[in-house]
This record gives sequence, structure tokens and C-alpha cells, in this order.
Amino acid sequence: MENKKVNRREFMRDSAMTAASVAVGLGAVAGQNASGAVGAKVDTSRILNYNQNMEYRRQGKTNLMVSAVCLGGHSRSNVEQRTEIVSRCIDAGINYIDACTKGEVMRDAKALKGRRDKMYLALSHCGRETRNEKFRTAKKLLGSLDEVLKDSKLDYTDLWRVTCYEPGGRHSFNTACEMVEALETAKKQGKARFVGFSTHDRRWIKFMIEYFEQIDCICFPFTTMSKRKQTDSVFDALKKCDVGAFGIKPFAAGSLFAGSQEEKNRRARLAIRYILQSNTVIPIPGLNRVSEVDNAVKAVKERRQLDLKERAELENAGRQTWAKLPPHYQWLKDWEYV
Repeated sequence: MENKKVNRREFMRDSAMTAASVAVGLGAVAGQNASGAVGAKVDTSRILNYNQNMEYRRQGKTNLMVSAVCLGGHSRSNVEQRTEIVSRCIDAGINYIDACTKGEVMRDAKALKGRRDKMYLALSHCGRETRNEKFRTAKKLLGSLDEVLKDSKLDYTDLWRVTCYEPGGRHSFNTACEMVEALETAKKQGKARFVGFSTHDRRWIKFMIEYFEQIDCICFPFTTMSKRKQTDSVFDALKKCDVGAFGIKPFAAGSLFAGSQEEKNRRARLAIRYILQSNTVIPIPGLNRVSEVDNAVKAVKERRQLDLKERAELENAGRQTWAKLPPHYQWLKDWEYV
């Protein structure tokens, strides 16, 4: 086993990509930003589904310009409802969908049918990836990707982001190598344009993106209670390695919400504005109806900087969120410092 690990280490190092695209800066923007100013000059004709009222940010070495808020996969909507939601996203200039389960991928592929040129579609088949101990080899992972692509009638995904075990740090180095081998193979076969992973463990992020140059993007939790660590921050590693970042669970699995619908909408907008202040993480909230899309888009248009009253309001909402987190989401508290 040890010999296998050493050989694999050498193999992955030798096969790592040696040249990343020229960086234009993590967090570069196009369109009107939160302060009302126009972002860095970019060729907007190269931005998928560009809308002048939406903000776009470069996602690391992919060089994709992605809308400042995206559409997450976790949603209670059926195909018909999801199709309406996707339509509203397209109208607003949102250009990225993230689907985490096979059911979500199949639903979103149907909702996006005939409009693939308007949005990037990222996917994971989380039940049959490395969080499942039976799917921790390159062969098994590639088989899982083939299954979800076939059943969703897709030829490829724009981003295959493998869902890792929580906490991800429990994976072995050998599993990491198997996973990266699968990601790299999928890219070579044209089944994934870009590759990455999602995890609930900060240690896993730093290790993976610093060791494996193949990683293009990552997904990790980022809530209204998350803050940048003063030292040894994941943000520093993301910048150094030019890796894109998407924030999952921006509303703390719904625990952020309280009060009237108006209050819920306000808290959602405050959360999105807070997350976008990071200039690194792009939130991908699960949106259940067209009105929630409109509210998320409104947040992008609002000024980015929170005033003292808004900060106090959000801090109070965060404390309430932590107090009512369900048992299976207590791990979100581990993401206070990123």
C-alpha cells in the first residue's frame, strides 16, 4: 500500500497542469457593482448571458465570469416550477446553476433544456462520490459521473465538483489522489470543462488546492457568521492558487429566516450583501420560487457596504440562527472563521 501511495504521489505531481491562465485578479467584476460604479473593464461579449444590471466575477483559473449570485440546487421546486425559476434567472443575467444530487441534476437539465447556452451547469452525484466509502476510487467516481450524465441526457458538465466526506479531512491521501485522477480524466475525456470539489472541512481545502494544481473551483459553507481568519486563511490559499470559490448554505439551511416574508427577504438580502463583501466567495443559495430570485437580484443591486444599523441587525440575526440550528447542521458553527 505504501508503494502504491508513493507511486501515485509521483504520478499526480508529474501530470499536474504546469501553466495556469493569466490571472486578472480574484474577484474581478464587470457590470454595475454595489457602489453603483462600473467594475474592471472586461469584454462583456465573452460573459455568458450578460446583463448590464448584473455583476460578474472571475472564478479563478477557469477565467469564467460568473454572476455575483447563482442558483443553488437544493430547492423544493418541481420541474415546472424550476423551469420558471431558471427563466427568471436567465432574464436577470444569472448564468450559473449548481446541482448536488442526481435528482437535482436531472431536474435542472430538463429546466435548462434548449437554453444551455445561457447558463453554466455544475453538478455532483453526491450519494455516489467520495462521501460514500464505496466510491473512493477513480474508476468508481468516473462511473458515477457517467451515470448522472447519461440519466440527465447531458454530454458534459461545466464543472464537476465531487462532494467529499464531512469532515473532509478524514480522507486519506490515497483517496485524494484517486479523486484528482478521476477529475483529470473527466476533463481529458471532455465530460467536464472544469473540476473541483465541495467540502465541510477547511483543512481539506488548503491541502487539496495547494497540493493539486488540477483543482479549478471549490464549494464550502459561508454564512452571515463566517469571517476571514486573521492568519492562515483559506482566502489566502485561494488567491495564491487562483482557485474559484462558491459559498454554500448562505442562509444557514434556512435557519437565518424569521418573521414576516418581508423580514425574511430583508435578511436574505443582507446575507448576500455580506457574503459578496468578501470579494472572493460567490453565494449559491437554493431558491424555491421566482420571487426569491428577484430578491437575490435586488441584493446584488443594493450597496455592498453594510451600515452600523445593518451590521447590528445581521449580527443579531446570526445569533438567532446559531441558536436554532437543527442537530444535523451544528457543523456550520465550525465555519465561523475561514
